[in-house]
Amino acid sequence: MILKQLLNGITVGSIYSLIALGYTMVYGIIKLINFAHGDIYMVGAFIGLIVATHFTSNFIVVMAVAMALTAVLGVLVEKIAYKPVRNSSRISALISAIGASIFISNLVVLINGPQREAYPQIFPEINFVIGGITISFLQIFIILVSIALMFGLYYIVHNTKMGVAMRAVSQNMTTARLMGINSDKVISFTFAIGSSLAAAAGVLVGTYYRAVDPLMGLLFGLKAFVAAVLGGIGSIPGAMVGGLVLGLAEVMGVAFISPSFRDAIAFGILIFILIVKPSGLFGKATKEKV
Repeated sequence: MILKQLLNGITVGSIYSLIALGYTMVYGIIKLINFAHGDIYMVGAFIGLIVATHFTSNFIVVMAVAMALTAVLGVLVEKIAYKPVRNSSRISALISAIGASIFISNLVVLINGPQREAYPQIFPEINFVIGGITISFLQIFIILVSIALMFGLYYIVHNTKMGVAMRAVSQNMTTARLMGINSDKVISFTFAIGSSLAAAAGVLVGTYYRAVDPLMGLLFGLKAFVAAVLGGIGSIPGAMVGGLVLGLAEVMGVAFISPSFRDAIAFGILIFILIVKPSGLFGKATKEKV
């Protein structure tokens, strides 16, 4: 029972981690919480649904198309909703982010309707029985894909020219510009990468739960935000670990306490971490002159 729930928790946590990476990357670059990120994740899931239903059920193609198109959406959201208020007050940026979230979710409802859609089976159902425990190959695949995408991001950030530029802009945007770095290009790239990872999570969720709906981004987005705060907002390793910890805590709470506590556990963790260690597990407290 415990081993089975551990596997379930790691599976859900891997998805949270992928979404949380988008939050933590954007915050690390421009110190803005992208509250439209959960809805971008939802759009990625619907793009995967359209591709799988009308074009091909090849999982790799479905995920690649969803990630590419959602990356474009992420850049458009940054250019339209965030860039004009980048130098404004934080409340203006927050309102713009919330407005972008509401606009995207309502646009999907207008186009597709509010109903839940069944996701086609794009992954064969293969189960293994090990020590009396039934393990789905889909769960193992989701974990492996999530790990591969996370380490791919880590490689980009730490071993590429664009990654160096991202870290430079994160530390000091003004100095980075003086050194010849195009900060606008870096910010757009950050939104594109974060959005594509969210789209991958959307396709994985649709494949795993076999259903998507226009409001799915709200709760998953908020929980991924909790994971980012838990790990330390702005820290890529923190987002990975935070997602896994949140997934394990949520699944264990549902299994051994009550299913009605599923959402309460996530937000209880958020309140606890803000009281005990506001900078998160991997975050560092910084001093600001006021």
